[in-house]
Parts: sequence; structure tokens; C-alpha cells
Amino acid sequence: MGQRGTAALDLSFGSSWGYPRAVIRFDHIAIALSRIADTPAALAGALGGVPDRGAPSGVYRWATWRFAGGGCIEILEPMGADGFLHRFLTRHGPGIHHVTFKVPSLREACERARAQGYAIVGYDDSDPYWAEAFLHPKQALGIVVQIVEQKPRDGVESRWRSPWPPGPDNPPPPVTILWLRMRAWSRERAGIQWERVLGGVAAEGVRGELIYRWPGSPMRLAVEIDAAGEEGPIAIEFASDRPVSFPEGSHPALRALFVQR
Repeated sequence: MGQRGTAALDLSFGSSWGYPRAVIRFDHIAIALSRIADTPAALAGALGGVPDRGAPSGVYRWATWRFAGGGCIEILEPMGADGFLHRFLTRHGPGIHHVTFKVPSLREACERARAQGYAIVGYDDSDPYWAEAFLHPKQALGIVVQIVEQKPRDGVESRWRSPWPPGPDNPPPPVTILWLRMRAWSRERAGIQWERVLGGVAAEGVRGELIYRWPGSPMRLAVEIDAAGEEGPIAIEFASDRPVSFPEGSHPALRALFVQR
């Protein structure tokens, strides 16, 4: 639908907070579902995503698919009898769960968040290769924000190789995941979170939304300002030179709205 590709969007980026931008990466979008096995037909068969990595991790398992240009979608599936994903699915149902940002210093990122009034949830630096913390959706514009400091680890490629089926034979070329479209009540709230805390560079999009990018990151955030709407994710938007057959509403397997632009 509409214009395709990023060239037609005519975005020029600038900085309003004067924060050093080149060191933070918008890494992936995560969707919480009851079963990962239900997703390859859509992610690979329709969107052309390439199976990347996956593994069990305590009370959940995860798998990722990569797209043209490096965009990444992660699917989370609960394990066991109880855990944070069980609670999320019970309260909210399946759908977009979090966005992940990789930072050079978790401690400094959390200090910036606290300075802006955020409470840090689940801070854990016990693993020397993967330290993480979270911003709760009640404060973080309606979405879980995962902040990660990652260091190289030998053997990770084989240990995290995804066991999930790749989808149909002869999948189509992968689409480009442009951005996660979201809603915020004010420009100030969006700027505090995505610029002051997480170092995004903002510009105005062709529809009046704020487009946030992180240099070197393949994906962006598109934030609509609506004081009367519910804050949080709206849709994952993608571009492709080929038509992609997707339902107009929430995808029945992925339980999120995908829009071709």
C-alpha cells in the first residue's frame, strides 16, 4: 500500500538534545506468542525472513528472523507453568512485547533513565557477556524497553542456532522492516524516552509523525503524537518491491498488525 522503499519517504534527520548518537543500536522488535511454531509460514513464507537464532532461556524460549538490510523480529514463547510471558499473555494477550536497544554501558543508560524519572526493572549484570535491564511499559510509553550491554562470546553462533523450521521451501525475497509505529501522548514524552534516554535522532515524517533513527541500526521508530489515544505499539511497517499478501487487521498467527508501505 502507498509508497514503497525508504527513498520516497524523504526524511532528513537532526538532533534536538545534543546527545552522542552513534553508540546505541535499535536491535530488534519482539512479539510474545503462545507458540513459535505457528509463525514461520508468515515470517519466512510471506515476509521472506531468514531464520537466525533461537534457544530456551529459563521460563521462555526465543527465536529470531532477519530481513533485508538487517532488521530483526524476535518471537517469544512461554515455558513451564509460570513466568513473565505467562503473565503478559494472560493480561494483554499475544502481540508486540518489547523493543531492544544495545548500549555501550548499561550502567550509564540506566543512570540516564533514572535521571528522567524512570524506575529500572530487572537489572542483571551477573553474566559478563550479557547485562540487561528494562523500562516498564507503564512508564515507557506503553511498551517494554529492554536495554542490553553485550560483549562477544566464543561459540555463541552454534549454541544459539535456531532449531525452528525455516518455513516453506523456496521462500520469497525478504522484505525490509522499516519501523515500529507507536503512539505517544506528547512530543515531550517521546523525546525524553527515545532521545534523552536512548539517544535517538528525530525527524518529522511525511505523515507528521516523529521518526527516530539510530545510526547503524537497520530499523526505526515512527511515533504518532495523539493526546487522546492509548500509548503503545500500533504496527510493524515494511517495504518491498513485491506485493505481500497479509491480512488488513492483526495477523492471525503473529497477532500484530503488519503494514506494507
